[in-house]
Amino acid sequence: MCGLVIQVQDGRVAGIRGNRDDVWSHGHICPKGAALGVLHDDPDRIRQPLIKVEGQWQEVSWDAAFRRCTELLTPVIEQYGIGAVTAYTGNPLAHSFSLARYAGVLLGMSGIPVTYSPGTVDQWPKNLSSHLMYGGWWDFPVPDIERTDLLVIMGANPAASQGSLLAAPNVMGLIDAICKRGKVIVIDPVRTRTADHADEWLPIVPGTDAALLLAVTHTLFAEDLVAPGPHVTGVDTMRRVAAEWPPSRVSAVTGIDEERIRALARELAGTERSVVYGRIGLCNQEFGSLASWLVDVVNILIGHFDTPGGAMFPRPAAWSITTQPLPGLEDGAPEFGRWQTRVRGAKEVLGQVPVSCMVEEIATPGEGQLKALITIAGNPVLSSPGGDKLDEALPMLEAMISVDNWLNETTRHADVILPGLSPLEQPHHDDLVLQFAIRSFANYSAPVFGPGERPHEWEILIRLTGLCTGTPAEDVDVAAIDDGFFDYLAFTQGLDGAVLRQDYRHGGPERMLDLTLRTGPFGDRYGDNPGGLTLDLLKANPNGIDFGPMVPQLPGILGTADKKIRLAPQYLLDDLSRLAARLERPAEPLVLVNRRHLRSNNSWLHNVPALMKGRDRCTLLMHPADAARCRVTDDDIVTVKSESGEIKVPVEITEAIRPGVVSMPHGWGHDKPGTRLSVANGAPGANTNVLSPPRLIDEPSGNGVLNGIPVTVS
Repeated sequence: MCGLVIQVQDGRVAGIRGNRDDVWSHGHICPKGAALGVLHDDPDRIRQPLIKVEGQWQEVSWDAAFRRCTELLTPVIEQYGIGAVTAYTGNPLAHSFSLARYAGVLLGMSGIPVTYSPGTVDQWPKNLSSHLMYGGWWDFPVPDIERTDLLVIMGANPAASQGSLLAAPNVMGLIDAICKRGKVIVIDPVRTRTADHADEWLPIVPGTDAALLLAVTHTLFAEDLVAPGPHVTGVDTMRRVAAEWPPSRVSAVTGIDEERIRALARELAGTERSVVYGRIGLCNQEFGSLASWLVDVVNILIGHFDTPGGAMFPRPAAWSITTQPLPGLEDGAPEFGRWQTRVRGAKEVLGQVPVSCMVEEIATPGEGQLKALITIAGNPVLSSPGGDKLDEALPMLEAMISVDNWLNETTRHADVILPGLSPLEQPHHDDLVLQFAIRSFANYSAPVFGPGERPHEWEILIRLTGLCTGTPAEDVDVAAIDDGFFDYLAFTQGLDGAVLRQDYRHGGPERMLDLTLRTGPFGDRYGDNPGGLTLDLLKANPNGIDFGPMVPQLPGILGTADKKIRLAPQYLLDDLSRLAARLERPAEPLVLVNRRHLRSNNSWLHNVPALMKGRDRCTLLMHPADAARCRVTDDDIVTVKSESGEIKVPVEITEAIRPGVVSMPHGWGHDKPGTRLSVANGAPGANTNVLSPPRLIDEPSGNGVLNGIPVTVS
């Protein structure tokens, strides 16, 4: 999202720096932004389609590649039906101009009944709680860190992630400013770089955040510190529920002193502008839905919701296709389990099932077995629980097609690889990430380099969509499907797409961006709001346009029928008995949690030399007391075991972690034969997802549990 100044000399990137005139980032830049030129020039990046012939890769023309896709996929669909085909969409979709806007074509128009994504190892509990509370599954309240005076951070490390479901420029600068005028508290099993900046670090036992938040809620009610506002239902129910969760009940389990819990509640209620922010450490745990829900409950009860300095709903300048209401689940209906997976019987939640189900659906014979897979910018072998087992299952497929720029641990199994463009060969305007931004802004970036005659990713996805519906990929009428998709999106805004299209010279994602800008909150509504935002206006302002900070939006933003927040959804209350049973369970001697690093982005960007410099980052953090008990010393290569598998990794002994907890970064394990990742393979690291039990999930959402996994170290 940060504005960049890119210097080009002799057709190559000569330098990248932050754009001080950018209305959003004001010159801020992180290592990943600075590395875009190297990413573009990476000699390992695929630029020509590849097909596998007798186990060997061959570069072919685009026509030949699309014909090969037809030869592979058509027999599968004819013999087994479209139900034997699935797709996996990876995290880079959120950052791609084409993919973010056109993945919906493949997922919604191909007829593929079940698809998989990293959502169920990431933010699905937050989607669930927002759906149930606000009637909008992507309506995430974010902390207004520009204006708050007390920030409580739970299970998040903005120093590494630059914010996650929280988009803010120079986020650590903003957090440091809070420390100067107020206070920052970090609640996390690991003393992260963010905690080093904070005023206080509370090392909590992994997986007990929901219990802590219930005790905070109990204190708010018990000490009459509640002021929820007029647009809330369920306060009395929440009062009855919280009465059973005093700090004395949860203190021993959470590792947080009961008086500190009460004081935390008083601080939050007594500070005029305070807010709780919880992120991936809360989502990817045994009680991810409860923890994600209760963060919002606390912010609502203290009256710091939809108010400056509290938790607020962003107002993106362009709406995202990803965030549109799910058919059949309007009004926040808790109607889940509308279908179940064939092998495990996992229930559908918000149209998804755990991504870990994919491997068993491929490997288990019988009616409905998956026979073909399309991956789009994803590497589930490294990024999904039990990815090592998926690695073993992928060769069982009869057809695998990957839209990807690298030959990685997953795409090495493909029959065809269709490469997209580099970030510098296509325009950019944020889509999904704008939904989490603390300010409303828009910024369009033109391509730095021309793509030549290569097709864009949106065209590739449309051809694969047509192939799934019976047309050979090479014969698909790309423009017709694109027009139909545009007409549908225009219809959702009450407009006639066929009429609007007459004023556009070209289709594709720029036409779609113009639609979402013009029908957004600042748009010109195609002339109904003269002077409003359009793509042409944005192109005339290369440093972007800032529309100001977040503003109160209740009750208008709510998708519930009565325009009220549902503070105590019964679907989530029903999971409290599972949390209560957790309180009685003996503590595990050692549990594993994940962590991030500023120079990594999940399983990708490890092939950029500048981002891989320095000491080994793929280490197991371990407290000295645990190291002594396990007879381990610094830099030892240790074996870490869980019920699912084992890995070997160097250990790093540190006081910056709670005793009884060890920590590994995710996204590593670049040691597979047949990949073309020369830099990443030089420092492969170990894949922590080998240790993640595929069937260990947060029950209400189906999200994978990646934090709080029992392990042994030797």
